[in-house]
Amino acid sequence: MTMKIQQQAEIDCFLSSGYHDDILFQIWPGNSVVERSINGDAALRSALISAVLIRAGQAAVSECQDYSGLDINVRAKFTPLVQGLFPQNEQKIILDMLECSVVFLTPAAISTVIQKMPWLSTAWNIANIYLSSLGAKALTDETPAIVGLSIETTCYVSLKYFGNNNLLDDYVIHEAAHIFHNCKREMIGLPAIRRREWLLDIDYAKRETFAYSCEAYSRIIELGETRSERIRLWSEHAEGSMPPDDRVDEDEYVDILRDAVSTRNGWKRILERCSPRKQPHRG
Repeated sequence: MTMKIQQQAEIDCFLSSGYHDDILFQIWPGNSVVERSINGDAALRSALISAVLIRAGQAAVSECQDYSGLDINVRAKFTPLVQGLFPQNEQKIILDMLECSVVFLTPAAISTVIQKMPWLSTAWNIANIYLSSLGAKALTDETPAIVGLSIETTCYVSLKYFGNNNLLDDYVIHEAAHIFHNCKREMIGLPAIRRREWLLDIDYAKRETFAYSCEAYSRIIELGETRSERIRLWSEHAEGSMPPDDRVDEDEYVDILRDAVSTRNGWKRILERCSPRKQPHRG
């Protein structure tokens, strides 16, 4: 097999699955391992961008379509969440970070997002989220039906956010909730706290439960001005569709939200229910 055929086979494999073999970077030109890795990465990334633009074009997305009105008041959206979970002296720093964290996957942004994404596999996932938002054919039939992705302190959000018809869905809050267990305090200038490296300590097995609970609770307090209205919204939600994620225990999720709407600071209750269990002290 010639080098060129090997390179095309690697590109085809990556486009169809998101998988790439770092060892095969040796098939790309360069005088060192580093140069070959850089050239191989660039080739795969360029092929991904081309594939995305072609499929988006086939979905008849107008390049002239105006997406300037898609902005939301991110700071106002995140304020109740941050005020409920963090002490007052930390809230401004965290809100400043979150205000710059949301990136909507628009036609104008997608090529830059893919180009700058550090990891090829994540760039591939983002490409599929974007294509799905346009109704375009995804790169694989096995792509999960997700509409957002958080990487470190950035939330990448599908345009489906603006066409959402589910009352208690809010992908922006959901992805922001994941930032709290992905971001170290020192990364945004907060002092280290003993035994607390991350912004929030969330039990690994309950990270999705935490995100979905924050998402639904955010909408409940936004729509319900009184406790009775919030309890009504929770009750209706409990009888409806649950988070489409096998990692979330539906009964626990419903019970966490019941606790949240029944107390003064529901955010803290959600955090308590999703935090790691404290180990008993051994004297």
